[in-house]
Amino acid sequence: MSHLKSRSRFLRASARFVLALALAGSAAALAGTPERPRPAAWCESRCADLILDWNLTAHQVISADNGYQNPLPATRALAMTHLAMHDAINAATPRFAPYALRERDSGADPAVAAVSAAHEVLLALYPSQKALLQAALSKSLLEAGVGAEVAQGRSLGSRAAAAILNRRVNDGSNANERYVPGTKAGEYRYVPGTDFIVMAHWRKVQPFALRSPEQFRVAPPPALQSAEYTRAFEEVRQLGAKKGATRSQDQSHYAAFWYELSDIGWNRVGRVVSRQRSLDLADSARLFALLNVALADAYIAGWDSKVHYNFWRPVSAIRLADSDGSAATRPDAAWESFLGTPPIQDHPSTHSALGAAAATVLASVLGRDEIAFSFASASADPANPIRRFTSFSEAARENADSRVMAGLHFRFATDAGLKLGDQVGRHAFATLLAPID
Repeated sequence: MSHLKSRSRFLRASARFVLALALAGSAAALAGTPERPRPAAWCESRCADLILDWNLTAHQVISADNGYQNPLPATRALAMTHLAMHDAINAATPRFAPYALRERDSGADPAVAAVSAAHEVLLALYPSQKALLQAALSKSLLEAGVGAEVAQGRSLGSRAAAAILNRRVNDGSNANERYVPGTKAGEYRYVPGTDFIVMAHWRKVQPFALRSPEQFRVAPPPALQSAEYTRAFEEVRQLGAKKGATRSQDQSHYAAFWYELSDIGWNRVGRVVSRQRSLDLADSARLFALLNVALADAYIAGWDSKVHYNFWRPVSAIRLADSDGSAATRPDAAWESFLGTPPIQDHPSTHSALGAAAATVLASVLGRDEIAFSFASASADPANPIRRFTSFSEAARENADSRVMAGLHFRFATDAGLKLGDQVGRHAFATLLAPID
């Protein structure tokens, strides 16, 4: 099919970019930079595990606070946490460009600084989880002991946390915006079971790496009377239906597998490959900082395009097809998507954007796209709990395709999401946390 060929060409081009950029920067850092700092004595080869531990702790804190119901503020919190950890480590053992904290403290324990920074950011964002965070801090630092380096590490971590918290004070995340659903053909209608959209104001939140939310605004969706729209309409109507669908068993499996929130799933991928590659403390901190910046910015950029175009979801389009002005589309008032449709506009698919952004960053930081990995998903069908991939781009492609199989997006929305995510990931990698020359 033409759309498969075009996505294949797009992914090959992305892979070439990743390889070239990685060879120019990150691969050199991972392969052995001069004067690579020694790990803190108390954690030695386990220091990098602290980054993964606090990545999990952040997810636990968000879940305990609000059930992880909204991925938008969650990605903001994850990006802030990992940027603070990166800056804390980098101030003690400089190897990369800093993000918010521009100082050096060679007398501080970098591992202690990282843990302290994560604790302080999460405590500021989720004060009701003080007990959980204190328990996690005590567990992480149980073997650190006392002394000047530990004390300086705690102080440095607090300064790194304060730097990122201060930078995000007026970022627009606490704003509000009223939304009124459309009435014209092609305009967004509230999806079944909802009378709201998720945080329309997120389209104006200050990005972490992008210059503005609209920097990579996607092209508009096709006209309702176009052949492209008709093809996408028929594809999702037939493959994405809850009843009578023509999708295969495997397509149903990966629709369910990738239904989990993108930020949860792609951080899990990050943990898997970080362990596989045996990254050290600084490299692991940088990888998770860039990964979560890209995820957060992909949501912000995606929301900008979604709200700007205000395009209806397949469930509305199929039920109201008699109003779209096209004789080629047939209405089905009883049509339901295979999985529940999120209450936000269709174009582009931010799920696809986050997957492409994550894949681009992971491949760029690790120096290659073709890294095999497998992982589980909390939303998977019990008959298919784990999926295996030979590259990050393969996973991103299946992640995007899952949204059509689930009945949640038109194909053009997932294609636009892939392109947007790749642009966000490239920009984040090219502009932030570069290795010190």
